[in-house]
Amino acid sequence: MEKKKVLLANGETYYYIDEGTGKETILLVHGNMSSGVHYKPLIEKFKKDYRVIAPDMRGFGDSTYKKNIESLEDLSDDLFLLLEELNINKVHVAGWSTGGAVILKLAAKHNELIDKIVLIESASYRGYPVFKKDKDNQPIIGVSYDNIEELAQDPVQVLPIVVALENNDVATIKYIWDLLIYNVNKPSKEDDDLYLSETMKQVNIVDIDWCLTRFNMSSSSNGVTEGDNSIKNVISPVLSLWSEKDIVVLEYMIDETVQALKDSKKVILMNSGHSPLVDCPDELYKLMIDFF
Repeated sequence: MEKKKVLLANGETYYYIDEGTGKETILLVHGNMSSGVHYKPLIEKFKKDYRVIAPDMRGFGDSTYKKNIESLEDLSDDLFLLLEELNINKVHVAGWSTGGAVILKLAAKHNELIDKIVLIESASYRGYPVFKKDKDNQPIIGVSYDNIEELAQDPVQVLPIVVALENNDVATIKYIWDLLIYNVNKPSKEDDDLYLSETMKQVNIVDIDWCLTRFNMSSSSNGVTEGDNSIKNVISPVLSLWSEKDIVVLEYMIDETVQALKDSKKVILMNSGHSPLVDCPDELYKLMIDFF
């Protein structure tokens, strides 16, 4: 796989994988601490029948981060600009983890572009909480940080990752992935090294975490910010996939999003964790291609 690049209308340089020559196009949107390269198992399968676009979002992978994001909507706006630059006017779209929230906002703003949507272990349409920690570093449920500077010092979910990325501490990042994401299966050594090298390029970890806590497409408060009720504008059919051994995104987060959507279906993946891309790529591919 080789990355191409394009200058977006907002001045950011976007890198993306572009494989396959099918009549229909699939846009694969990665999550936090990753890049388009993490979709390698699906790209290899889908490119036989589809054109597959897997970008590095702003501040991830090789894409630039000239302007700091203020919301996940900024990332969805980037994706819209990418589709414009590539003259793509209809697309299936899949989002993994944080990428799921990003594509929900994309679909809410530009439903004419979106054919079908697949959410893979997606963050909720009400965001993803980072709660303050007590003296034992346990979360104080319901108590959120007041500002991004406080959140950046979170001793469990944020600061250790910030320090590891700043120090190019690949061992710590690998430990986090093995503990939380690869808790069922591990990628091959070659793939693991590739994915880790992409993860280490991220420059916006604090901004992403802050935006996740403030993301809210519902009609009520999520405890941090009031919702904009934009979930009502998502009209495309949605397939939401959740793994029974996912310890990053909990089932209630999936369920509340599914219940808020007009046309959605949930499927539980057995013996899989937060990365079905590694744990069960064949099953993931079959579910997605059948849905499309």
